[in-house]
Amino acid sequence: MKRILAIAVAAILACTGLMACSGRSDAEASNAGSEGNGKIKVIATIFPAYDWVMTILGDKAEDADVTLLLDNGVDLHSYQPTAEDISKIAACDVFIYVGGESDEWVDDVLAQAVNKDMQVLNMLEILGDSVKNEEIVEGMEGEDEHEDGEDEDEHVWLSLRNAKTLCAEIAVALEKVSPENKDAYEANLKAYEDKLDELDAKYAEAVKNGSKDTILFGDRFPFRYLVDDYNLNYFAAFAGCSAETEASFETVVFLSEKVDELKLPAILKIEGDNDKLANTIKDNTTDKNQAILTLDSLQATSTKDYRAGRTYLSVMEENLEVLKEALK
Repeated sequence: MKRILAIAVAAILACTGLMACSGRSDAEASNAGSEGNGKIKVIATIFPAYDWVMTILGDKAEDADVTLLLDNGVDLHSYQPTAEDISKIAACDVFIYVGGESDEWVDDVLAQAVNKDMQVLNMLEILGDSVKNEEIVEGMEGEDEHEDGEDEDEHVWLSLRNAKTLCAEIAVALEKVSPENKDAYEANLKAYEDKLDELDAKYAEAVKNGSKDTILFGDRFPFRYLVDDYNLNYFAAFAGCSAETEASFETVVFLSEKVDELKLPAILKIEGDNDKLANTIKDNTTDKNQAILTLDSLQATSTKDYRAGRTYLSVMEENLEVLKEALK
């Protein structure tokens, strides 16, 4: 599938005139970025990175055009770039993406970038050795094409500690394309890092004070980075990048028995109208009185949500309250 997408990307690039035969020089094209309208052009594939950019820009956001590529609830794992997306990326000043298997299309786009000074931030590369591989834990539905330990877990933004590292790199990239605003970016970064540290400490305190040390998902599980930060255990129906939606009878029974065995007060799911499996697990427990709670993985958050006041920090604060309820 990814090879087919790479061919499609190359075809789109040719059709949109981003190749050398476009009749537009590289110098002219690169000027369309920061100099075309006096604004720096920043593109982030996922909402957390978009929000981090806006936070670091602060009151300098008026000097930038910031685009969220996977807007309106588009899923990272199934996204395919449009001709317009490719054109924007090829001429932007800063491009931020996750860098996992879902982003294999990026290399073909960047190879044709007309802005040769573009700052490119690959989250997985930035995080290096702290990147984890997806795992298939006991009771989880496996997938033939995704063996345990084979694929990198792309959901790096769900660690507040990773967020701090990534924000620092975003600030550096913004300073390179807009050096006149360096002091403002650094001040905004420092203030945001303090907030991340404060929330990180609250998570640690909540886990310390909880009576449980295990959470259970009747859904996909993209929260490995979060649970590992605080030494929590977990069980889940599917891995974070799984395309599966139907669990086997054996999986339902296993998870229901774990809820009973550990006396868990809640069964978790991720955002969206997808509580069928969680309720099936609940219905197969002895007491059938567990709460069905939602942890938001920030994969469906949009710019519309952002304009309504929803941010990375606000979602992670909401997740903290959910986690407290699941561990009580």
